[in-house]
Amino acid sequence: MDVSGRSGEMEVFARVAQEGSLSAAARALGLTPSAVSRILARTEQRLGTRLLLRTTRAITLTPEGEAYLLGARRVLADMQEVEQAVTDQGVPRGRLRVSAALGHARQTVVPLLAAFSARYPQVLVDLSLSDEVADILGGQADVALRFGRLPDSSLSARAIGETGQVVVASPEYLQRCGTPQVPEDLASHNCLRFNFRRAAPDWPFRRDGQVFWLKVTGNIECSSGEALAQLARLGAGVARIGTFTVADDLASGRLVPLLDAYNPDDREPIHAVFVGGPAMPARVRVFVDFLVEQLTGHQRTAG
Repeated sequence: MDVSGRSGEMEVFARVAQEGSLSAAARALGLTPSAVSRILARTEQRLGTRLLLRTTRAITLTPEGEAYLLGARRVLADMQEVEQAVTDQGVPRGRLRVSAALGHARQTVVPLLAAFSARYPQVLVDLSLSDEVADILGGQADVALRFGRLPDSSLSARAIGETGQVVVASPEYLQRCGTPQVPEDLASHNCLRFNFRRAAPDWPFRRDGQVFWLKVTGNIECSSGEALAQLARLGAGVARIGTFTVADDLASGRLVPLLDAYNPDDREPIHAVFVGGPAMPARVRVFVDFLVEQLTGHQRTAG
């Protein structure tokens, strides 16, 4: 293989990280272990930092190596996509990494995947479900579905829907701890909260037409809306969650809506976020277009 350029160095580094040893990477690449070692040393010298820690037993990545690996994989994947687009006349293909919240994906994204795969059989959908925010520019995902107001960035976005929020608890919890009648009553309740940083960590309510924010506390925090809903069903406390997550629980009575008279009716937009521009891979473009088509009824080329 040609390892004279930076892409060649990236391929060698990514292969070493994948195989876990220089000798295994060398065999896979058709190189000698000494050649692989020289390429790694050249890469580290050019970057001015250590990427790998090598012992007689194992190879581990430094934090800088982890960051470089994410970027290298993205560059290599994009190069492959560009080459395939030229040779295959833009046929969408390759691995598509999608990041979405578990509850939203279960209700809206997963049901669409069979139809998407039937339409684009050469695209491999790699779906990661987490309420954590994936770093698209860092190579963690090609498309991420995000809730709320988007911060300023170089990323492109397409609106695919919106959702509200609702305060809930189980009948068992309310029987045991009482039902809050006004938002201030939550001070004596165990409030289940998200553990990741949010634009507004407190809970909003509306009184006399004015929105105010209330600080709540509790003994359980979690990164997943689905997990918070489960904890609420089990009687662990009061949660404020997206309505899409608990729609079935509210309909069945497993959870009870609270403080509806004070609900600020705050609507969170839902966007598909991605790296746009003329070099955007075809697999990203068609997936975003498909989501917009299926979830909003509109069809327009992403850009």
